[in-house]
Amino acid sequence: MTTALPSRAAGGALVPNPQRPDRGVPRLRGMAAAACVCAALAWLPAASADFALPDIEPDLLTGKDINGVCAGCHGDDGQGGKEGEYPRIAGLPLAYIYKQVKLFQRNARPNLPMLEHVHERQLSDEEILDISAYLSGIKLATRLTPMDETDPRFNAYERMMELRRIVQIPTYAGDVAAGHKRYAKECRSCHGADGWGDPDQDVPQLAGQYSQYLWRQIDKYRRGLRIHDPEAPEDDILADFTQEELGDILAYLSVVDD
Repeated sequence: MTTALPSRAAGGALVPNPQRPDRGVPRLRGMAAAACVCAALAWLPAASADFALPDIEPDLLTGKDINGVCAGCHGDDGQGGKEGEYPRIAGLPLAYIYKQVKLFQRNARPNLPMLEHVHERQLSDEEILDISAYLSGIKLATRLTPMDETDPRFNAYERMMELRRIVQIPTYAGDVAAGHKRYAKECRSCHGADGWGDPDQDVPQLAGQYSQYLWRQIDKYRRGLRIHDPEAPEDDILADFTQEELGDILAYLSVVDD
């Protein structure tokens, strides 16, 4: 399904969806229900037909309202926090985010703190679509724009706001060259040449994601707590990797955004 997002007026202001006027109004219920709605959103493949998006246009105003609560853990712009305790969720494919929230909701991706907040009585499919669309549209830079701070036109506030939207993953210890080689052989066909995912196939990025978080997901896959491919749930794609090899892959991914 091709989803048309609400338009923006001059100056970037969001325009409420005329087909769903109520969706542009802040809703405390939806905001409270979405607390940490997007914890741990990386490494699973594209959404399946079982998680088809609602056939309506997402409302970005409602999505922004819901994100006001998610921001308590994941940051105002979905950049994550505490060095990966809370993952980056900004910029992931819309359908991918939607699927992960539905997995939490059905307890197919067990996470007790999440389950309470995404219960169907608390968060509707339409609201999940709204927050998914809002987060997927956030683009985060990896470095500051070069600027002469002695220039009379320099705006310190704008510079500070730009800094808040920067995500630079700390370098992870490992053999970057070996990790690059193994990533190219084993991972790039799905997650892209440089780890930035495949938006057309709803495959998430691994680059720009915190190494600490990725290790936690690796552990969950190895212990069978997460399924990489729903069509082949018995497959363990990480079984043939040593700890050192996986560390090298993470070392490579940690420098892609340099």
